[in-house]
Amino acid sequence: MSRATITVDRDFTVGPVPRRLFGSFVEHMGRCVYTGIYEPGHPEADENGYRNDVLALVNELGVSVVRYPGGNFVSGYNWEDGVGPVDQRPRRLDGAWHTVETNAFGLHEFAGWAKKANVEIMEAVNLGTRGVEAARELVEYANHPGGTYLSDLRKKNGAADPFDIKLWCLGNEMDGPWQIGHKTADEYGRLAQEAGKAMRLIDPSIELVACGSSNRGMPTFGAWEQTVLGHTYDVVDYVSLHAYYEEKDGDYASFLASGVDMDLFIEGVIATADAVRAKGKHSKHINLSFDEWNVWYATAREGDDMPATIEARGGWNVHPRIIEDHYNVTDAVVVGTLLNSLLRHGDRVAIANQAQLVNVIAPILSEENGPAWRQSIFWPFARMSELARGEILRLSTTSDRFETAKYGDADVVDASATWDEENGKVALFLANRGLDDSAEIAVNLRGFDAGRIARAELLTVPEGADRFATNEQNEQDRLGLTPLTDVAVDGGTLRATLPALSWAVVELEVAKA
Repeated sequence: MSRATITVDRDFTVGPVPRRLFGSFVEHMGRCVYTGIYEPGHPEADENGYRNDVLALVNELGVSVVRYPGGNFVSGYNWEDGVGPVDQRPRRLDGAWHTVETNAFGLHEFAGWAKKANVEIMEAVNLGTRGVEAARELVEYANHPGGTYLSDLRKKNGAADPFDIKLWCLGNEMDGPWQIGHKTADEYGRLAQEAGKAMRLIDPSIELVACGSSNRGMPTFGAWEQTVLGHTYDVVDYVSLHAYYEEKDGDYASFLASGVDMDLFIEGVIATADAVRAKGKHSKHINLSFDEWNVWYATAREGDDMPATIEARGGWNVHPRIIEDHYNVTDAVVVGTLLNSLLRHGDRVAIANQAQLVNVIAPILSEENGPAWRQSIFWPFARMSELARGEILRLSTTSDRFETAKYGDADVVDASATWDEENGKVALFLANRGLDDSAEIAVNLRGFDAGRIARAELLTVPEGADRFATNEQNEQDRLGLTPLTDVAVDGGTLRATLPALSWAVVELEVAKA
């Protein structure tokens, strides 16, 4: 039995819960768009080709903002290819994912889908093969009311009202040698500065995200942010972070402690951004956009999805199956801890996008002409998006520890919490990273009079299965939330016992003490 004590205090908060923390990502990659969110002719498709079964799951997931159209894809993308009459749009080779892009789905289709899904658009511009003029023109096309060539062209193409996109990414992973149009930090910083300046001259109300490091292990990490923000600090509002995690070589302990790496990554970028602020005597703070994060078994499946030659891939294909990971219980617990890390840093991480939304390393799977269903990682995201309201509570946690090869000792119990004063509820998000032992948790509630437990749910290894259990098309509900029964309030303390390898949420009714 592992043990942990968590103290929450009404008067010690991090800041308001940022709703954009519960974002997702739709890239023209694999089957995320085609047969994912969009499949004309599917029994569940509406008149625009949007899959209503997928939309229902997106709504249940609670997504607030969606980044589009990439990703690596955007660095070779001409946005003009995706507007105008569909039968006149060009088919293009996508060098990023070695596929054929039909352009049957573009900006207008995505804006219509986003409106139906009730999500905010986070649009990325191509700073790989293109630059200032294309970025500026895209803002004018999307956001200007009318009376100019580009805004009137939007109207001609069926959108009388502006799309009014407020959130824009200045390229994607430009620090990565794999990126089409890869640049040095100085080259990218200058381009991003000028592109952002030109975009703001068209629409001063927009918010801009500069590319940060693609992961904490990049050889340029830290120096990249320092140089890029040195150029762009006065123009941008956010700097991006990307991170993916996987269990490698049986090192399950380090994988379960992935949230430790995310904590270090976030805190390192904050430190660098604040150093640039001090050096430049800037008044504003640059916040963070963690606009790609998830579990991705990239190493384990290396070569399976993306063979080295075009011939080995069977030529150039249209929306082939690419990185369609099927997630297990361990993955769900890790995703829960990554969400905890993001929430604990919600004073500076203002945006976060789990990558991606459907089929491609996603919480939702769908089949062509078939069903759509939830993966294991769907549940921590959905519950946190639903229940994390009000203020983020600053936790003091004392937990038994376990040893990892990558990160040293890590807490067995990982947690985050929020307080919704308006509705009188505290939500606790808890994970037991221990593979073998249950965890006994005591939560001391200071400044609160605890009432009844409104909700207590658990995700863990189902009876008769192991930690690698997944949800599949023929067994879609094998993994899901079940009642957490071993939980009670005793005076000012909430006590719960979590089984080995589990994630749980407890929602407690409270009043000010």
